[in-house]
Amino acid sequence: MSDSSSPSTTLSPDVLASFESHRRELCAYAYRMLGSSFEAEDAVQETFTRAWKSYGSFEGRASLRSWLYRIATNVCLDMLDGPQRRARPMDLSGPGTPDSPLPAPQPDYVWIEPIPNALAFGADPAEHAATKDTLRLAFVAACQHLPATQRAILIMREVLRFSANETAEALTMSPASVNSALQRARATMSKVQPTSTDGYDESDESQRKLVDDFVAAFEAYDMDTLTTLLKADVALSMPPFELWISGPENVAAFMLGTGSACAGSRMVRLEGANGLPAFGHYKPTEEPGVFTPWSITVLELDGDTIAGLNFFLDTERLFPMFGLPMELREAVA
Repeated sequence: MSDSSSPSTTLSPDVLASFESHRRELCAYAYRMLGSSFEAEDAVQETFTRAWKSYGSFEGRASLRSWLYRIATNVCLDMLDGPQRRARPMDLSGPGTPDSPLPAPQPDYVWIEPIPNALAFGADPAEHAATKDTLRLAFVAACQHLPATQRAILIMREVLRFSANETAEALTMSPASVNSALQRARATMSKVQPTSTDGYDESDESQRKLVDDFVAAFEAYDMDTLTTLLKADVALSMPPFELWISGPENVAAFMLGTGSACAGSRMVRLEGANGLPAFGHYKPTEEPGVFTPWSITVLELDGDTIAGLNFFLDTERLFPMFGLPMELREAVA
């Protein structure tokens, strides 16, 4: 962009700053579309590049926000040009048993990935509350069942509250076609989206205590206490492995068997992922006081129980995204 012939010489800093002011909401939109925090960031960067190059043709007939969403939608549709859809382990097979051998890991493009709250939420708490339910892992996974254009329409109409006319303009469709596609998308979502909620309210003292109790029990590796915190149909998953475990007793048996290397772990509290409690999970090494990355751990809550234990094991990519060091050291007495 330093080339004197580039379009950047025609754009004022105010215009570039106006693009930037939409980064988080565009990133959240692209994440819902793509299911990947890394692809979402790439999509926003490509959106800004295309907007920067074509700003001279933007005549202000629509708002800047609507124009950027139109570009972002086209970027996402280009990126979704293929049959592959991201999923959670629970979408691919039934639950395994605690002594099931771990299968070979699947490539990263198979899986729904977590997104840091800081990438997706603005500073406005009201906006955070209004949008975080649609960043839940379950909602994003359900969206992946929709054809790409239906996915865009559902998100624009029901999450972003665009009008049918605005959505139609962004997608170069008629409003009638938009409304028809929305009805089909709603019908699909009603079949694939879980009915239970996994909301997390930071102001809820009982939920904060539940999360604190989980951390204390897990770091102590006290499975008797841990199981009392888990919902009867709790699901434990570990992308990139397809295996997942259901039920408190099975979770405990798995942790004491295949997962026993997690004994003595440390959980570093994050600002959150997908609007849910999240941690940088480090497991001990052979060197006393030295811990190595194990997972980004995201909890799904259902009232006063933990409904989901999500261990995302792609630490080489995820820890830097969440601003976490690749080693944790504690003083050894």
